[in-house]
Amino acid sequence: MNKTVSIIITGALILSIGIIFFGVSKSKNNTVTDKTVQNSEIRDGIQYITVNAKGGYSPKVSEALAGIPTKLIIKTDGTYDCSVALVIRSLGFQKILAQTGEEVIDIGIPKVGQSLQGVCGMGMYSFEIKFQS
Repeated sequence: MNKTVSIIITGALILSIGIIFFGVSKSKNNTVTDKTVQNSEIRDGIQYITVNAKGGYSPKVSEALAGIPTKLIIKTDGTYDCSVALVIRSLGFQKILAQTGEEVIDIGIPKVGQSLQGVCGMGMYSFEIKFQS
């Protein structure tokens, strides 16, 4: 019985160290990737926002203008992970994207303060677009 207790304690210790290590590692990575990026352009009165999907979504946080017709471009390039299974609940959008190509999604005319969130089908990866004046 003493051997069993020793094995359980050792396993719990290893598990705790792993949780602490990966938790700290993940929070450090988030501070780098959570920077807001300007990745939009206006052509012919329509705003286009580009997000890349491969191993997650990049940029993770974007800023764009509110009050003008807007389209979201999701680009894939040899994407074989769950980021091809895109869900945007506020738009009722759910689709398995082509592994290489572009998907253009009409967002409409967003309002100031509104944000748009997309997530992969597994909920592992996400992105957000914040609309401002």
